[in-house]
Amino acid sequence: MTTTTPGSKRWLIVLGTVIMQMGLGTIYTWSLFNAHLVSKFGWELSSVSITFSITSFALAFATLFAGKLQDRFGLRRLTAAAGIMLGLGLILSSQASSLPMFYLLAGVVVGYADGTAYITSLSNLIKWFPKNKGLISGVSVGAYGTGSLIFKYINGSLIESAGVSNAFLYWGFMVMIMIVIGSMLVREAPVAAPASAAMAAGNRMKTAAGAVIAPKDYTVKEMLRTKEAYLLFVIFFTACMSGLYLIGIVKDIGVQLAGLDVAAAANAVAMIAIFNTAGRLILGALSDRMSRLKLISVTLAVTAVAMFTLSYATLSYGIFFTCVAAIAFCFGGNITVFPAIVSDFFGLKNHSKNYGVVYQGFGIGALSGSFIAAFLGGFKPTFIVIGLLCILACILAVSLKPPVAGQAKVKGMSLKPSRHTA
Repeated sequence: MTTTTPGSKRWLIVLGTVIMQMGLGTIYTWSLFNAHLVSKFGWELSSVSITFSITSFALAFATLFAGKLQDRFGLRRLTAAAGIMLGLGLILSSQASSLPMFYLLAGVVVGYADGTAYITSLSNLIKWFPKNKGLISGVSVGAYGTGSLIFKYINGSLIESAGVSNAFLYWGFMVMIMIVIGSMLVREAPVAAPASAAMAAGNRMKTAAGAVIAPKDYTVKEMLRTKEAYLLFVIFFTACMSGLYLIGIVKDIGVQLAGLDVAAAANAVAMIAIFNTAGRLILGALSDRMSRLKLISVTLAVTAVAMFTLSYATLSYGIFFTCVAAIAFCFGGNITVFPAIVSDFFGLKNHSKNYGVVYQGFGIGALSGSFIAAFLGGFKPTFIVIGLLCILACILAVSLKPPVAGQAKVKGMSLKPSRHTA
């Protein structure tokens, strides 16, 4: 942290980021709209639910360019513009009457705006608190999950009282206001020299021999020359696919596989939001005290067990919600811990750009779940495939080490953050 910024100013930045992230996280309520859009327009459920996959893909795609846009326009202007764009996408969706229009507005426009504000505000906040990357990442993306929990009830009420189309209108105005207000409170983190005390204190790693070294600040091109970048992508892709596939169709799984009525199955949306947020806060804080990749390996193993249970077990109310809670908790934790892992591997200076590349696993994972389900013809075969991929990613996470190019080459390096201070 810079010593020239008063603590009250830093916490205003936290508040602004939290408000923005809560507005951005409301897109996770999409499964509430599926059945109502099917009823109103007579479309196939699978065709409607793919909108959320498009949103997620556009969100991830936007992170490739968000860092460069931030360099050009500044954080405040960029996030405010993204908030207006997201709000307009939802407002115009209230007038949409065809699937292509929903794909464009609620999918591409909303997703792109969401991803732009998400990656830049998150990376900026991590730079303000380099000593507590896991915790502060948990606060930021935890707010993202909290937004989905709160708006589960707001959007559910709007759909029932105003109709599904008007719900988009009111939802759009609310999130636009939230993100614009949040953007007014944030300040861009100062650019620190790679070897500065603040950078070293917050972004150093400890070797097995006990020596402390600070990672090199990789550019995107340098990062892409390392095998670790691609292995992290595979792990992140798998972690995201498991959570995003479940989020998009959890209400429908409850009805079709667990035999729940619609009202009871809708509670699964709230269940996901609660445990998603809990995973972000708990595992984010925990990742500052232990090896982040070992933590990720545990969450992937738990996700694999839950996926196989959904595939093979006779689902009662309790088993269904236990599996949903476990997957949501692990997914939230994975989304939180990965920004810190990328900074551990590749430095903080170019974090938003580097993480934007790895974050493409989010978008591809969002689409892959739906495509696998369409190809295999059902929920259960898809759960089996995702479970197997989680086992593979777990093995990769256990064995992966940070790159040593540009640093003293030391054997036995681990990802355990150092408690040593400058």
